[in-house]
Amino acid sequence: MYQQYLAEREEVLRHKWLESERAGRDIGFERALMDWIFNHRAKWRKSRQAAGE
Repeated sequence: MYQQYLAEREEVLRHKWLESERAGRDIGFERALMDWIFNHRAKWRKSRQAAGE
């Protein structure tokens, strides 16, 4: 369970970096987290389950 938390956190930080670069400014962790949860989390989890992780 903790390993999944760490993997999700890493993805959120990567998403934050990408979106901040796109916006030309730091979008902040909370905004990146909410955007990632609403737009990417389900697909990310599904792909990890399919890969057997």
